[in-house]
Amino acid sequence: MHTWIKNLTGLLNLFLQSHCPLCQRATSQEFCQNCTRQLQKCQRQDPISLWQEPIPVFGWGEYGGPVKRAIAAMKYENQPQIARPLGQWLGEAWLLNSPKRDSQPVVVPIPLYASKQKQRKYNQAALIAQSFCEITGLKLKLNGLARVRETEAQFGLSVSKREENLAQAFAVGQEFRHCPPNAPVLLVDDIYTTGATARSAVQTLRQNGIVVLGLVAVATAVKDG
Repeated sequence: MHTWIKNLTGLLNLFLQSHCPLCQRATSQEFCQNCTRQLQKCQRQDPISLWQEPIPVFGWGEYGGPVKRAIAAMKYENQPQIARPLGQWLGEAWLLNSPKRDSQPVVVPIPLYASKQKQRKYNQAALIAQSFCEITGLKLKLNGLARVRETEAQFGLSVSKREENLAQAFAVGQEFRHCPPNAPVLLVDDIYTTGATARSAVQTLRQNGIVVLGLVAVATAVKDG
């Protein structure tokens, strides 16, 4: 009987295993052990190096190598489950290194435009934010910010074109429209590069009297210092 149960368990585990989205090895987790190790090697030693005005940024990892590959798979290869470990690692880093330990901000993901979210079927920033909040215990406001204008993909645009592209792209979302938060907002996104998206989002909130603590991102393309 014991052998039968053991064989059945082994068969079920094999059946329930999926493939690592980065290397295609069989795994029961979001990533195989090898890819998890490679990803965690990309973690920043100083995640608060960019925590400075006008927009303080907290970044978990360097945008490159396996992290860049994981984010691309999450966004463009229908792999939403990747957001879970990325959000968890971001949350764990925040608990260990938070520059505002006494603050209890409300968490707001950077939104996608409705048609893009419909096409992708999910907003990766919202999924990361959910996982981040599970770890940190912070309150999540999924609709604190709304994307009201469709924009071009930022990739390949110059800094000035990125700013122009995102001008008036956001509005205060339905959760804050009639009842502004009484705590500062902590924005969440997958990547922070030139900061054009973050600046547009922060400007929208601040113009409506909402205090923004900063932004946390899984990866930043900005070098330390």
